[in-house]
Amino acid sequence: MPRFIARRALLIASAILPLLALAQTDAEPKLPAMMKIVVPFGAGASNDAIARAVAPLLARRLGNTVIVENKPGAAGVIGSDYVAKSPADGSVLLLSSSTFVTAAVTQSKLPYDPLTAFVPVTMVGNGPMLLAVSAATPIKSAADLVAAAKAKPGSLTYGTSGTGSIAHLASEMLSDAAGIRMTHVPYKGAANALMDMAGGQIDMMISNYTSLVAQIKSGKVRALAVTSAQASPAFADLPPLSSVAPGFAADIWVTVFAPGNTPAPVVARLNRELNQIAASPEVKALLEPDGATPMALSPADLARRVRDDLAIWKKIAVEKKILAD
Repeated sequence: MPRFIARRALLIASAILPLLALAQTDAEPKLPAMMKIVVPFGAGASNDAIARAVAPLLARRLGNTVIVENKPGAAGVIGSDYVAKSPADGSVLLLSSSTFVTAAVTQSKLPYDPLTAFVPVTMVGNGPMLLAVSAATPIKSAADLVAAAKAKPGSLTYGTSGTGSIAHLASEMLSDAAGIRMTHVPYKGAANALMDMAGGQIDMMISNYTSLVAQIKSGKVRALAVTSAQASPAFADLPPLSSVAPGFAADIWVTVFAPGNTPAPVVARLNRELNQIAASPEVKALLEPDGATPMALSPADLARRVRDDLAIWKKIAVEKKILAD
């Protein structure tokens, strides 16, 4: 009897072990030995810094090699298109910002479909922008700004890094939500707009804290509010713009995408690994200055967020007839 039981146990084990091995393979798919994170912006930008912090951590967790490659141009479209046309096996990833969605709705000819050519993998960070004004203006609060804009429609000027940028779309969203009208002054880069705002040539702009901090500390620029729907713990002294513009909300994010048709198990593993990395001290140190935090969304939840953002910005771009330069 013991010999019969032992034989039977062996037969059962031989039947179960392949199934366990298959389950393990499905749960932890093998990723390519060489991987690339494409940043669709120039070296030295915040997205580039985040990618270069993420790459070695991802390589360590996967036991492979992960490099960062910059492919700037056309508001991120050139690098995004490169990834869209890359093998759908996890070997090439895109690390992009909210520009991914704003470029998609303001470019007259896009070489890919932003919803089908990519699979959202994980949101590395999400946070608010700030609304700031020149210290030369008498405007001391968001309520003052709205009152001034209503008193003289079109007289207040706002600068952006260019037509079709997220700052441009967010400023137009603010105008609609607050029932005001302002005049857009596009620049070639946020730094140029900030310089003119600090000098009093334009009245206000919406930008991230890192871009504004030097001029805020110098006293030439005054921060008035955050663009998130609720108050931000990182900027506890600033109210949300929704307090004077009901319904207004315009966060910025950093997200990793894979090419469309990347297998779900590969996306799921990348999501798990990158969510852990986004919460690491190395990456959090890069996110915290702008009040950004990792989101740890599932691929399905992230895909919904990307679709929602595309719809929000497309509505504004179409209604305002905004096309990127």
